[in-house]
Amino acid sequence: MDISKFAELARTFKLELDQLKRSLKPESFWYRYSTLDNFSLLDLLLTGENRDLGSLLSSGPVADIGAADGDLTFFLQKLGFDSEIIENAPTNQNLLEGARLLSEQFGGKTPIHEIDLDSQFGLNQQYGLVFFLGILYHLKNPFYALEKLSLHAKFALVSTKIARFVGPSGPEIRDFQLAYLLDSDECNNDSTNFWVFSEGGLKMLFKRTGWTIRDFKIMGHLDSEPASMEKDGRAFCLLESRHFS
Repeated sequence: MDISKFAELARTFKLELDQLKRSLKPESFWYRYSTLDNFSLLDLLLTGENRDLGSLLSSGPVADIGAADGDLTFFLQKLGFDSEIIENAPTNQNLLEGARLLSEQFGGKTPIHEIDLDSQFGLNQQYGLVFFLGILYHLKNPFYALEKLSLHAKFALVSTKIARFVGPSGPEIRDFQLAYLLDSDECNNDSTNFWVFSEGGLKMLFKRTGWTIRDFKIMGHLDSEPASMEKDGRAFCLLESRHFS
């Protein structure tokens, strides 16, 4: 099934899910950003044969990493795909209570794995596809996380904050293999923001951690800066592990 169809179905499911959430807990309880909106962005990313997201999802079990309330997993499960949640309760909006509440509503059989990606974590499962969206720049050790995932997943859909310029008057870094380390209050006053890569740095990171890029697209502000919310740029990527190819 083409990614455009997934994006269409995700919009409908989002309306249903939002209504269910409101019936369970007040709006302030739930993660404020919809992970289902990512399907519209993936529609812009994927090209050619990669647009057959159904084929990628059918390549093995799916992991929704950094799943928030698990919206993406419950959507995929409704469509018949085998998906599970990987999250870290201490850094989750509601300590994973939201994901567990929704799991009960959908039959209570959703695997929820509590894993701290900033630890030297391990994985006991092999996956066909992992969703790793908006997580990488929140990690202290993105190299370890990507390398570990490349050993356990055939494919990965990744998005992360990216920078083209160091700052308003700084040099352009797009083609250099660099990463900018944010101070604890430098970007959105969020101490969990760490590494913002240049395009060249991000592509080299993928190469060094065992991945081949199948699709890559920069979205957001074209003159992105590491600490700026107004000039926020994001890289979206489909990766294939070299350990499975």
